[in-house]
Amino acid sequence: MKKLTAIVIGLGSRGCVYSNAMKKLEDKFQIVGLADPLKAHLDTVKAWHNVPEENCYDSWEDILAQPKMADFAVIATQDKMHMPPALKAIEKGYNILLEKPVAPTPEECAAIANAAEKKGVKVLVCHVLRYTNFYGRVKQLLLDGAIGDVMSLIAVEAVGNVHQSHSFVRGNWHKTSDSAPMILAKCSHDTDIIQWLIDKPCKKVQSFGSLTHFCKENAPEGAPKRCIDGGCPVADTCVYNAKRIYVDDHSDANWYREVATAKFSIDGGVASDEETVAALKNNNYGMCVYQMDNDVVDHQVVNMEFEGGATASLTMNAFNKGGRYIRIFGTKGELYANMSDAEITLYTFADKQHHQVSVTAAEGGFVAGHGAGHGGGDIGIMGELYDYFSGEYDGYKAADISTSVKNHLLAFAAEESRLTGTVVDMDDFMKRYDLKNEFTK
Repeated sequence: MKKLTAIVIGLGSRGCVYSNAMKKLEDKFQIVGLADPLKAHLDTVKAWHNVPEENCYDSWEDILAQPKMADFAVIATQDKMHMPPALKAIEKGYNILLEKPVAPTPEECAAIANAAEKKGVKVLVCHVLRYTNFYGRVKQLLLDGAIGDVMSLIAVEAVGNVHQSHSFVRGNWHKTSDSAPMILAKCSHDTDIIQWLIDKPCKKVQSFGSLTHFCKENAPEGAPKRCIDGGCPVADTCVYNAKRIYVDDHSDANWYREVATAKFSIDGGVASDEETVAALKNNNYGMCVYQMDNDVVDHQVVNMEFEGGATASLTMNAFNKGGRYIRIFGTKGELYANMSDAEITLYTFADKQHHQVSVTAAEGGFVAGHGAGHGGGDIGIMGELYDYFSGEYDGYKAADISTSVKNHLLAFAAEESRLTGTVVDMDDFMKRYDLKNEFTK
């Protein structure tokens, strides 16, 4: 078996996830180059994969200034930093595994898709839910006609109250101007899955939502700006107390601490309590969630109408335990699927019976927790990527960059609708970016 060689640009949480996946599939992949401005991350992954020192760089500009050195590039920089390295890698002739979202604006997304098409390179976007056994089984049931033609779909992206506070109030995605609208940053997975399952172009989009809870008017009287400073009158009862989340609660500490302290488990272990407290005194993760400068919504609903009349509704909100579930209504039956429990239930009109559908757990499991590898999708996408980039692909999960970008545009259209109070016509919306509202997958 021929190994595909890769360079990895961006060694934060997601870059390390894909590096880890390639290490587990080392019969298929070999990392030969790295780029990241943080020396600690660079040195750790370099040693982990035995990458030559001369192929390690502190910027994407430097690594992509070199002659092409690999079959493909993994681009896992921050959202707003995707376009420049992506365009340069395309120019160099690299195939690309691109972390989602493609880019924080529709113009940048379209530029990447159009450049890839012109150059003839393959860009696979990390819509990892497609590559889980769970959603793969749902898709296969629809392809097999288990519930007939899809008439309507309801999807729920339950962000989880603590995850919202961690990533979208305190974290890197708390401001639209620094990353992307919430509906894209968190739900590009979901708009992709919805279109993939319905398998028709979306024609109209309408959305409502706002930031209601995580805002200054809800700050407890007398609360300090930093939880870690002490003296908060509700410290013992506040579920967003930073000390409780990052220091005391070890059930999620391995993931939350890694991000809050920028010390990843591949470094040989998570940060100590003392190191964590020190970090919280100097970064946003120690801040009171009601006194941050966040502006992304904490709840939103998106209504969609598809070609042929099928409809879909996506609800995203923070006020829950976390997880994803979906209900699909067809002409021959109904399907309910809960990713957190790996549960798929069919109700068929012909026999008026409920049928439980088994799903084989993949590596990463089906747990909704944040270390779960997206239900096995982080490993799953790498297996599909190998065949897709090798030119031997005959599956139904991988989507070309054009399809991924069009699915992103559902989120951008939803945000435009939310902000303007209008119903957005998707044919007209896509024409703005020189894209046709057509799908091949």
